[in-house]
Formats: sequence, structure tokens, C-alpha cells
Amino acid sequence: MASMKIPLKLFGSRREPAGESPVRVELDEGARVADLRSWLAGRNPLVEKLGDRLAASVNLEIASADDVLHDGDEVAFLPPVAGGDGTRASTIRRCTISETELDEAEVVARVDGPDAGGVVSFVGNVRNHARGHQIEHLEYEAYPEMAEREMGKIADEASEKWPGTRVAIAHRVGRLEIGDAAVVVVAASAHRDAAFLACRFAIDTLKIRVPIWKREVATDGAYWVDDHA
Repeated sequence: MASMKIPLKLFGSRREPAGESPVRVELDEGARVADLRSWLAGRNPLVEKLGDRLAASVNLEIASADDVLHDGDEVAFLPPVAGGDGTRASTIRRCTISETELDEAEVVARVDGPDAGGVVSFVGNVRNHARGHQIEHLEYEAYPEMAEREMGKIADEASEKWPGTRVAIAHRVGRLEIGDAAVVVVAASAHRDAAFLACRFAIDTLKIRVPIWKREVATDGAYWVDDHA
């Protein structure tokens, strides 16, 4: 039977046992996402621990277990996201992943305008405690291409729910110290109610859907948040 090669990307606690990412996996033609998951589970017991909470994507889109793979498809297995609890942000894109310090004013400027009667921003900072631990610093990791695409979808959904509203999102990755801004969400609208609601919707939805993972480094050890959810 002919074979195909699949680039497999791993993140967070799923990546560490495997080392470098992506890993190139050779499978028989006609293999499904479920077959690739079984291959990974045989090498990483944490796969079974997460069960249905470990999502899969194929070519940056969420996939089902029965989806058939093709040679060269980029597959990623995505642990539950962190929960929000050279830089890619180099253009005027409204939604970005960045390795450098976030600038709230810069994110506001992405959506502000003369028609904006209300501009609401949310800044999520790194705090010094979480889950009963004293935190020293955080480390964020993302699937950047998919994260930016998913944040863009959230911004579009907010605009549909509250017509005329514009949303911008910036999330930082890498090592963040106590007090650093991890995420900035801004909503601009003609009316303040829509701006408040859109901003709340964007941050709450980001914490559920966007592939960003958090590693908390505490005084008593370090752990990925998806292993402690």
C-alpha cells in the first residue's frame, strides 16, 4: 500500500515529550485523523488523558476523527486552550500574535475612528498567584497561524452580533513576567453598550477557542495549565 507523509504539529504538554515540532509521520494512504491520533497515543500517554478535550486541526481548520488525510496535510493536535486566566504583529491586521510587549494604544488605533462613540478595551495581565500557587512567570505558546485566523473569526462574529462594531485582539507569546500584558482586546462602536458587549464576547470566546497554551512557572514547580484544568 502506498504511503504519505504528514507534518504533525504539537503544542504545550503534548510537544515536550516529542521534542521538535513538526514531526513528519508516515501513514498509509487513506489514513484518517483517528489513525494519526492512535499513532501519537502510542508514544504519548497524555493523549489519552485528555480524551475528547484534545482537538485536531487539518490545514488550520478544526477536523473530525473520521476526516481522511492526504499527503502533505498539516495536522495539529490542540490541547485545551490556556483560558487567558521577530514579531508577527507587523501589519495593520486587527488580530495578531506577538512576541514583544503589547501596546494598548496601538491596538485601540486598529479599530478607533470618528464614528466610534464608545471604545472599550480589556487588558489581561500576568498575576502573581493562580490555582493556589505563587507564580514567578508565565510562558505562552501558540499555533500562530491558526490563532490569528480564529481571532479574526471572533472579531467578525462580534461585528455580526453588533453591527458597526469593530474588534481588535493582540495576544503575546513567550515568557511574560508578573504585571506584563498577555492579551489586549478592544471593541469600538457607535454606542457604548455594543462596545462593552462585543469586548466581553471577544475575550470570553478567545479563552475557549483560540489555540494558545499557558505554562505557569511557580515557586513549587512548573506545569501546563491544560494538565491542571
